Amino acid sequence: MNKIVFLQNELNDMAKLLHIETSTKVCSVALSENGKLVDLLEESSDAYIHSERLTVFIEKIIKTNNWKLPELSAIVVTSGPGSYTGLRIGVSTAKGLCYALKVPMIAVNTLESIACLAQKKHPNSSICAMIDARRMEVFSTIFDKDLNIIKALAADVLVADSYQEFLPFIVCGDGAGKVKELWQNRNLVFDESIVSSAAGQVEIAFEKFKNEAFEDVAYFEPKYLKDFVVTPSKKKLF
Repeated sequence: MNKIVFLQNELNDMAKLLHIETSTKVCSVALSENGKLVDLLEESSDAYIHSERLTVFIEKIIKTNNWKLPELSAIVVTSGPGSYTGLRIGVSTAKGLCYALKVPMIAVNTLESIACLAQKKHPNSSICAMIDARRMEVFSTIFDKDLNIIKALAADVLVADSYQEFLPFIVCGDGAGKVKELWQNRNLVFDESIVSSAAGQVEIAFEKFKNEAFEDVAYFEPKYLKDFVVTPSKKKLF
């Protein structure tokens, strides 16, 4: 698919974006206008509910705010990492809307969006954003207080001294609860209230929109990070 070309005056108009976040068990959609959150609709469950809820949430949030789908300037979707099934559903829905509405797609990294939310609450701290994978495995990135990456995105098996060189930091995302006991002897803040949410995409996506940092809708694939690189350790987990 050829890159969508916009008239300059269109970029100068109000940027109305629809945001989709399905990388974890939180099914989340949001609307934003010129980098400001307009509305948020999300639900967390013990099971993945995206296939049943996502399109319903999109229709509801559009209707509630008296928007119309053809008014949208772009569709924003999480690029991962996260659940294979959740990401597939979110990206497939986003692609369908982009094709139908002839608007571009913007991708936002799940952990970056979590860190963006965490920075607002903990502005002077480094942020360790992590998503629960399985057993003691997580997807994680560590950011400094200005959201510069100091530990790159990776799928890691955590042990007692993991990320020692990056301390101190705030631990957030749905992986925070998993490591709370493992890292109980560290002087850390575990903020389990900050999880994946479409709200975290808003500012990042608006900057990408202004810079026309769009994805190729036909070929875009999310970052599944299905393969883990495990470094054997002699340390006990607990």
